[in-house]
Amino acid sequence: MDDLLITSSANPRLKALVRLRRRRARDESGVTLVEGFEELELAVAAGVVPRTVFHCRDLMLDPQRQERLVNDLRARGVETIALSRAAFEKVAYREGPDGFLAVLPALGSTLDALDVPADAFVLVAEGIEKPGNLGSMLRSAESAGVHAVIAVDPVTDWGNPNVIRGSKGAVYAVPVATTTWAELGPWLAARGIRLVATTPDASALHTATDLTGGVAIAVGTEKYGLTDQALAAADERVRIPMAGEINSLNAGVAAAIVLFEAVRQRSL
Repeated sequence: MDDLLITSSANPRLKALVRLRRRRARDESGVTLVEGFEELELAVAAGVVPRTVFHCRDLMLDPQRQERLVNDLRARGVETIALSRAAFEKVAYREGPDGFLAVLPALGSTLDALDVPADAFVLVAEGIEKPGNLGSMLRSAESAGVHAVIAVDPVTDWGNPNVIRGSKGAVYAVPVATTTWAELGPWLAARGIRLVATTPDASALHTATDLTGGVAIAVGTEKYGLTDQALAAADERVRIPMAGEINSLNAGVAAAIVLFEAVRQRSL
């Protein structure tokens, strides 16, 4: 059975889709947006069932292969809607769309819903403002085998389209949660997870600090770094050695450097 074809950007379904670019609309509806075939494919592989998939064959890079995903989801009862090229380009939120835009259930959970092993490897991101940075952290975390990514007092939300884009869909492959320091401290302590804070004011290098066993690596904003509350909660503080005049790194880069040092240590 062929999908419904929408050709007008004035269609009510497409107007509702555009409204989901706003956080308030996503929160009220309990959904998020995912644009891009790779991102959607990764989310589906992680067990997520989309609510609706909008697709445009004319924009697909490999229609024969990519339409199989549409057919598989339709067979599972997912609503799939075809759009004309003009209509899709009106609702797409990124340049060079590839013909896939889906509405998925909202992301994120509570701390208590996270299921981590005894030697948990966790990334804590405090106050991150830029969706691209949070997305980059998620991508690195997934590659490093992190068990969970926890956002403390975040400015952006997990469902921000640019978080999903920056993570290449990894936000669906790594368990994520949002919390406060008041909640996180006891949660880490109850599980025997050490908190290692990254700060340029530390004397210990990240390469000289034990990052094995249960460990949570905390990264703050580029402008201010971690808050005093975060530093006070830390069991250890580490810095990344730098030879230049600039004393801070992109938050996503800093997270990746320390995460992969932990990967190196944990693989010995």
